[in-house]
Amino acid sequence: MTERTVSDRVAGIEPQQIRRLFDLAAEHGGDDTVHLEVGEPDFQTPDHVVEAAVDAARGGETNYTPNAGIDPLREAVAAEFRDRGIDADADRVVVTTGGVEALYLTLLTVTDPGDEVVVPTPAWPNPLSQAELAGATPVEVPLPAEDGFAFDADRVIAALTDRTAAVVLTSPSNPTGRVFDVDEMDRVVSAAADYDAVVVADEVYHRLAYDDAQPSLAAVTDHPERVVTVDSCSKTYAMTGWRVGWLTGPEPVTTAVTKIHESTTSCVNSPAQYAALAALTGPEEPAREMKSAFERRRDRFVARLGEIPRVSMARPEGAFYAFVDVSALSGTSMDVAERLLFDYDVVAAPGSAFGDAGEGYLRFSFANDVERIDAGLDRFEAMVRAEPRR
Repeated sequence: MTERTVSDRVAGIEPQQIRRLFDLAAEHGGDDTVHLEVGEPDFQTPDHVVEAAVDAARGGETNYTPNAGIDPLREAVAAEFRDRGIDADADRVVVTTGGVEALYLTLLTVTDPGDEVVVPTPAWPNPLSQAELAGATPVEVPLPAEDGFAFDADRVIAALTDRTAAVVLTSPSNPTGRVFDVDEMDRVVSAAADYDAVVVADEVYHRLAYDDAQPSLAAVTDHPERVVTVDSCSKTYAMTGWRVGWLTGPEPVTTAVTKIHESTTSCVNSPAQYAALAALTGPEEPAREMKSAFERRRDRFVARLGEIPRVSMARPEGAFYAFVDVSALSGTSMDVAERLLFDYDVVAAPGSAFGDAGEGYLRFSFANDVERIDAGLDRFEAMVRAEPRR
């Protein structure tokens, strides 16, 4: 008899290639390595947020909280959602351990084994692996590379079937930085409603849309009962390590998510919830300054990349990522990423980490200071110019 220690479901999950590059960089150990692979703001959490957590811990707020989160934070989240035009109340807000848990709990709630979860790609890989962990089948829908991976509702709608339980739409996009047209996304919601499916609107980069304010999907659709909106304070407030996110949506979904939250992390740690409350209700100037800095870096990245031959990208409209076409270079995107790391001390994520549609691309994060971005792009240009033409 063969001893089984790991389930087939878990054994089938591939390690994320972003982490592989991160680990390779750690092993490489270059003293002057430029890290442009991880989507993490290089700013510190605002002081008033840190102080709120310290005050909460010193004041004894260190016990379990309700599974759905403390009431003041749920009220603040609901108010923020209402400011975006979403019909939300505190009873339908669930506070989670980051936006990633909000997504996972939602997919666990709305899918059964054998169902399908449709994800336009290139995409952040977590929803794909989360679908598999839930026993569902992820369905990748490649967006048109020739149009800079702009959102194409027709392609997504064509992938819907009677087995579709959910569609995950992340806008602004990780990894491309594209902001999806909300009317096009609404077409998907209407089509999904015909299949009794849920659309998960991942809006963790919502307040990092640069050129035009992006409406929330649940605020504009005629089928808000089919939309679950996920958000967090990680990117907007430089709070990635605090691990506080949330979701809102139809009551049956939020009630079920609250129930199964007990079986995952039970509740978000108490001081972090008070920190998130301070972020949502306190001064917004630190968040505005960070967004302005990211926008300046975006503009610098676009201008600088335009000086490098044989590579190109669609202009990022949100988030802090640039998805660069390196298909003119030799090898796979992982080959290019490893060459850039080992020979030039720059870490970027291979496009293949974001689905098959990402092959031939590198994702750079410009959540770094301008000097490091310039250094990384100088080295990247040196690599490109040194490569023989195919």
